[in-house]
Amino acid sequence: MYTPTIVSFAQGALVGEAVVTRIERGQDTTVVVVDQTPFHPVDHTWPDQPGDRGAIAVGSEMVRVSQAVMAAASDDGAFAVGSDIPVKRGADRWTWLVGHELDGEAPDWLVEGASVRLSVDQERRHGLSRGHTACHLASLALDAALADLWRKDAGEDALGNPNFEARANQSSRIHEDGAVDEYRLGKSLRKAGFDTETFAATRAVREQQMNERLAQWVSAASASRIETDGPAISDRRRWHCDLPEREAVILCGGTHVDSLAEFASITVSLDLSDPQLLVMTTTATPL
Repeated sequence: MYTPTIVSFAQGALVGEAVVTRIERGQDTTVVVVDQTPFHPVDHTWPDQPGDRGAIAVGSEMVRVSQAVMAAASDDGAFAVGSDIPVKRGADRWTWLVGHELDGEAPDWLVEGASVRLSVDQERRHGLSRGHTACHLASLALDAALADLWRKDAGEDALGNPNFEARANQSSRIHEDGAVDEYRLGKSLRKAGFDTETFAATRAVREQQMNERLAQWVSAASASRIETDGPAISDRRRWHCDLPEREAVILCGGTHVDSLAEFASITVSLDLSDPQLLVMTTTATPL
């Protein structure tokens, strides 16, 4: 019987001590599960932020972790990783875990029950945290810039603007110091009340408005943090940011910066080469 993995990445942890609870050897990779970890795993249902990389060590021995992933174990002994997980979060008789994929085979010294040291690649984590915070800010700036194009109720985002992000986003890929988001601009969005023609004709102006707003937010050096319902990987987490308009709160399982003062700038570009698809590229420049 497993208990959910305890995680500390929401508090910014980069190192930790743990006990190995399972080593799963597959055809292509070995996955190590521990009772607690600072590693942030890629989400198998919405893989926007990549999993952390780093190392597992015992004494002077060390093995590299290529990425952290979501895993799940059932009460009847089934074990699955990533996209192979057959159930949704909260399913009865399943426990949610963090798996650590290794570069190659597990060494002889890495066994179930071993006490290990975990360390996350600090530079990459910080770059991904900047990218994720910038991604959220860009989406909020996008919603604000498009607010006047809705003829019907689109729901509200974290700042009270019509929620274009929730209505149209079809993919989000975060990388170090940036992100790429894709939005559907097809018939269903037009039926929902969005004026795609006016948007296309005014894209450049709205991009400028977004960049001006993002510059104001960065200059405000607002606090940014994650609040959690509990310490387990299965517990909900929310990103909070004290923006000049009001506090923004977004459900989010990723990692973030502590303050917008960590940015020199955040900028976006909007690409409508395909009139049915908006591609937003966000670039964060660290201070």
